[in-house]
Amino acid sequence: MNFKIIAAAAALLATQSFAIIGVGAHYAPGFGTKMKAGPKAKVADNIDFSHKGYDETMQGFGFKLWIDLLPIFDIEGTFNIQFGSYDASLYVTNPTSGTESEIPLEIELGGTPFGKANPKFVAMNGDLSLTYPITSLPIIRPYIGGGLTVFANSFVLNQAYVSALVDDPTIQQLIADAAEGGATPEEIQQQQEKLQNAGEALKKRVQDKATKESINTSIGGHALVGFRLKLPIIPIAAYCNFKYYFGGDYPKEIDPGHMTLEVGGGLAI
Repeated sequence: MNFKIIAAAAALLATQSFAIIGVGAHYAPGFGTKMKAGPKAKVADNIDFSHKGYDETMQGFGFKLWIDLLPIFDIEGTFNIQFGSYDASLYVTNPTSGTESEIPLEIELGGTPFGKANPKFVAMNGDLSLTYPITSLPIIRPYIGGGLTVFANSFVLNQAYVSALVDDPTIQQLIADAAEGGATPEEIQQQQEKLQNAGEALKKRVQDKATKESINTSIGGHALVGFRLKLPIIPIAAYCNFKYYFGGDYPKEIDPGHMTLEVGGGLAI
């Protein structure tokens, strides 16, 4: 047995295996965030609107840059994006026959990496963290810390938002024309088609407006606990962080959970 090789391997494992700088990507689910559903409410004559809520884990992903160069503390920079989908619909009701038709809404949110789809509440954050590591272990580095967070989130498509868009003259005229109904099946069908056209015109205006909405930003902070794992020589590291956030402004329908898990890995040089 070559004792020199064994001794060299033992010495290698005993040395600090952590890099000066690293960059990685991670899965970042958010926990505890809830969105209140909105009841069906009138937005115009014979047109109602409602949106569902959600009480599920927000899916997300993110990217991280870390620096282990400082003598006492380390630095992390993180960007996360999380999202939850919900259903929203317009309902047009024929005042003569009482027939109701649903028009599901799909929108595209400006400032987010999503195309036209079911409405989403999107939460983004940028974190600058100062962490205190335990450096006595050769392969795993536990740490605790905290820092500053910049929050950014999208609006919620609600009844007040949709009601404000009915002021379009074209939509108002379509609604006024649909109010003039009749008793024959043909007249009722024509009235329903006019209402459907009014609903589709309102849907189009909602979609156009949504792409122009700005992202709401605010300032807060976070505390974190986590660890990084890296073998000697190999320039790859894995990490896991749990973060608790405080502060930040959210739409009134959103009850934020403030908790995020980051699990990923990357290149450590």
